[in-house]
Amino acid sequence: MKTLTLACSVAIATVITGCTGQQMTRGDIQDARFIGGEVKMVPITTDVVSAPSPKATVPQELLAFRGETYKIQPGDTLIVTVWDHPELTTPAGNQQQAVTNGRLVQPDGTFYFPYAGKLNVTGMTIEDLRTTLSTRLAKYLTNPQLDVNVVGFGSRVALQGAFEDTAPQEVTTVPLTLAQAVGRARIDVEQADLAGLVLTRDGRNYPLDLDALNRDGNVAQDIYLKPGDRLFLPFNDRKEVYVIGEVLRPQALNFKTTDMTLTQALGRSGGLNPITSKGEAVYVIRGIEEMTQSPATVYQLDAKSPVAFALGDKFRLRPGDVVWVGPAGVTRWNRFLSQLLPLSSLVSNAASAQYDIER
Repeated sequence: MKTLTLACSVAIATVITGCTGQQMTRGDIQDARFIGGEVKMVPITTDVVSAPSPKATVPQELLAFRGETYKIQPGDTLIVTVWDHPELTTPAGNQQQAVTNGRLVQPDGTFYFPYAGKLNVTGMTIEDLRTTLSTRLAKYLTNPQLDVNVVGFGSRVALQGAFEDTAPQEVTTVPLTLAQAVGRARIDVEQADLAGLVLTRDGRNYPLDLDALNRDGNVAQDIYLKPGDRLFLPFNDRKEVYVIGEVLRPQALNFKTTDMTLTQALGRSGGLNPITSKGEAVYVIRGIEEMTQSPATVYQLDAKSPVAFALGDKFRLRPGDVVWVGPAGVTRWNRFLSQLLPLSSLVSNAASAQYDIER
């Protein structure tokens, strides 16, 4: 797909070069045709770049969840301390680790404790379980004094994608926020698409733009995570802008943040080649992959004007855009000569050989 996009872009650029070799007319700008598909050409003006980018927001239902008292989940390991009854508190012995003496909440949510029997504890708070155990043990013990602690947590938040550490993170008695989870996982800043984070909760996906939410001195509001939440941070290898033509370093540029401006793309590519480039022939080719459904659009920037740099800094590129800088007239003529001269030499040599044969 990338090869096809670049091939189509080069073909369109060739057509544009033919138009820019002479004075471009208004009709050329308004409409052009390319290999059976329509290409619309639009000058980059203040009208094109005036629309402000939408402000990033967090869905209200995520902000409304402020964390809650920890509720016991399947997979938790619980330690029940019954004072003055070590046979109930540490059946594995005092020398063992706490988790060894703990009791696991089974996948079906049940929990067994001597004299209390099997209890369904899923969704109970620690205080709920302590009260329930006290009531049941009171049938066998006089005024039982006990405490309940979670020493192993079965609640997890899953992480996938462009994190350096994608190990699941525990949701403990201390509420876990999105910022904490992302900080512990450590973002792979070279490969991550910071604008594409997705939080999945209860079967629903919530797109979150980490870059936009923390831009211009703003700090994103705390988003508290729930057991079972999943965080996916995509890689940026499919979000590229291609800069080709008369620039110093033609290359593909990855989107690492929300957007990239035309000026940024040209700057990262070393800028226009001062010798071979044509200042008014800076184009952004957009919509090539969907040409069968809708016309592709070619935006033109006149980079000879100082105002153009301000316009270019406000023109936001999209993934898949191709930035093409056309050659100056003398460059095209020199390239024509460089291709013609080897051909003329070949013809001359062939003629000389034919002359020698005939003699």
